[in-house]
Amino acid sequence: MYELEQAGQDSFYIQSPAKIGLFRMNETDVCLIDSGSDKEAGRKVRQILDRNNWHLTAIFNTHSNADHIGGNKYLQGQSGCKVYAPGIDCDFTNHPILEPAFLYGGFPPKDLRHKFLLAQESEAKPLTDDFLPEGLESIALPGHFFDMVGFRTKDDVVYLADCLSSQATLEKYQIGFLYDVAAYLATLEQVKEMRAALFVPAHAEPTEDIAPLAQYNIDKVYEIADKIVELCREPLGFEAVLRRLFLDYGLTMNFEQYALVGSTVRSYLAWLKDAGRLEALFEDAQLLWRAV
Repeated sequence: MYELEQAGQDSFYIQSPAKIGLFRMNETDVCLIDSGSDKEAGRKVRQILDRNNWHLTAIFNTHSNADHIGGNKYLQGQSGCKVYAPGIDCDFTNHPILEPAFLYGGFPPKDLRHKFLLAQESEAKPLTDDFLPEGLESIALPGHFFDMVGFRTKDDVVYLADCLSSQATLEKYQIGFLYDVAAYLATLEQVKEMRAALFVPAHAEPTEDIAPLAQYNIDKVYEIADKIVELCREPLGFEAVLRRLFLDYGLTMNFEQYALVGSTVRSYLAWLKDAGRLEALFEDAQLLWRAV
C-alpha cells in the first residue's frame, strides 16, 4: 500500500484505499489529484515526494469526500501547496462538517464525526481551468457527489475519481453511494464512450478499457431502482424501504451505513418520483412511497 506506480511518462498514481494521482510538471514540480484519507496518508505521500526530490505545488481534489481530502491539511502545512476543489465541493473541503451533516440530514452524532466522514479543514480555492498546469485538463463527472471532476493528462491518462466502483465492491456492498442518480447515469454513459491510454478509477484497478465496468455500474443502478419500485407496490415509508434493502441484500446496519446508504436511497426515491415511477403519499402523518 502507498506504492508509487507509473501510469504514463509524467503520470503516476499512489496505490491507496482511494488512489491518489500524481502529475509531474517538470523535473522537480508535481501536483496531486486528491490526497488520501487522513494525516497518515499525507505523511506517506510526503515520503514519496521526498524520495523523488519532488516539490508539491498543488492538490487538485476531485470532490470533497473525506477519503479524498483527508491528507490536504497535513500536506498543505508541510509544503505550502495550494488546494483546489470544484464547485460546491470547495465549500465542503473548507468546511468538512458539511459532509456528515448532509449525509445525516441534520447535525451528525459523534458516531459520524470521525475521519472516515469528517476530514480536517484545509484552505481550498475554487477549481477552474485557469489554475490547472499545462498538460492537465478537468473532466466534469457529476453524480457520485455534487460537482465531482476527473482529470486527463497530456500522456492520455484519465483519473476517474469515484464515478464507478469495482465489481467486487458492488458485489459486497450492492448499493454504492451516489448523490444524483440521473447525473450519475449520464456520467457513466459518458465514461463508457471514453478512450484513453489508461483509466485510473479511485476504487477499481487501472484499465485500458473502462466500458465493461461502466456498464456493470449502470446495470447495478437500474437493478436497485427496479428493486425499490417492486418494494413499493404497497406504500412504504423511507425507513421501511431502507430496512427491506438491507435485509434483502444482506447488509449490516450501523450509523455509517445508515447515513451513506440512507442518503443514496433518498436520492433513488427522488429520481424515481421525478421519472414518474413512484408517487409520494402523505397519510397518517407519514410520507409513503408507492409504485405508479
